[in-house]
This record gives sequence, C-alpha cells and structure tokens, in this order.
Amino acid sequence: EFRRVLFRSMAVFWVINGLYLFVFPDSNLLDKGYASIDAFFEWVPWVLLIVVPAITMRVYADEFKSGTFEILKTRPLSTIQLVGGKLLGVLLVVALTLLPTIGYAAIINWLSSAPGIDWGATAGSYLGLFLLAAVFAGIGCCCSSFTPNAVVAFLSSTVMGFLLYKGFAALSQLPFFMAGADYYIQMAGMDFHYRSLSRGVIDT
Repeated sequence: EFRRVLFRSMAVFWVINGLYLFVFPDSNLLDKGYASIDAFFEWVPWVLLIVVPAITMRVYADEFKSGTFEILKTRPLSTIQLVGGKLLGVLLVVALTLLPTIGYAAIINWLSSAPGIDWGATAGSYLGLFLLAAVFAGIGCCCSSFTPNAVVAFLSSTVMGFLLYKGFAALSQLPFFMAGADYYIQMAGMDFHYRSLSRGVIDT
C-alpha cells in the first residue's frame, strides 16, 4: 500500500510538472523564446508542498495505527538511528523524484542555440530545491509522528510547510513591518533562502 502511494505521488509530480512546463499555453517553456527553466523553479515548490507530505504522511502514522512501532522500539536501534533512517529514506525518495526533472533542463539546452542554458544557476536552483524539499520532508516526518491518522499528518504538514515557506514573506508585507524589520522577517522564512540559492548565492 505504501509503495503504491509512493509511486503514485512521484508519477503525479512528473505529470503535473510536464504538463505545466511543456503543454499549458501560459507556462510553456518552448514558447518563452529563451533557454531558461526559471518557471520550473518558481512553480515546483508548490507541487512539492503537496507531494512531500503525501510521501511522509505514513512514515510514523501507519506504525502507530498498525501497532508495529512497539516492535520497532524493541530493536537495537537508538532514537537517532530510527528517526534518521526514516528521514534519509524519505530524502532518497525525494532525490529520485527530482532527478528525472534534470531532463527538462537538458531538453531546453538541446533545443536552444549557443550558449544554451546557464548550468551554474541551474545547479544552484536544484540545490535550493532539494534543501527546500528536505525541510518539507522533515516537517512531514515530524507531523506524522504526532498522530496515527495519515490524513491528519498530511494536512498538518502541508499547512506547516506553507506557513514556513510563505508565511514569513506575507507577514513582512504588513505596513507596520515596512520600516526595516520586513527584511529580517523575510529571512526567517524558507522562500527567502530558496530564492537566494536560485540566484547562485550560497552561504550559511
């Protein structure tokens, strides 16, 4: 059951992005006239905000619901090993989900004239995208550990991911923060750092 949900989530991710980037008229990369997949990196976080919680919602919730978590606790595993193993498993799935999308960049580069796509900026954008998805995965695993209900885990991780991704940027737009505090409030959100990585700014 979990494998079916997993593969369906990955398939939905690929189909939605393929349609958005190469079929729908308002977002078709082939109609842009220049070699760039910036539209993909602006759009895909919103898809990940749904797909990653769908992957993580059963990580702990199903263990609690089926009663296998007690069996898991009897194994000679530390808490760090248990939590880290599950998180690394989710991150592997996320990486395998994102990996085929490099084909989008390859297609645009192949169709474009020299010099083609900016691979340096693209690599920075993919790094930012993976780190963003990793945070969504951490949030999803955390929310899944609070409840035996996978649907509740999905909804709570989606809402929490949205608040941390866009909530601080929206909060910074309030008038009484516009005197200078808005920049620091934006820095507390994930969108600020994701956009910095997409521009090639890599720092701590």
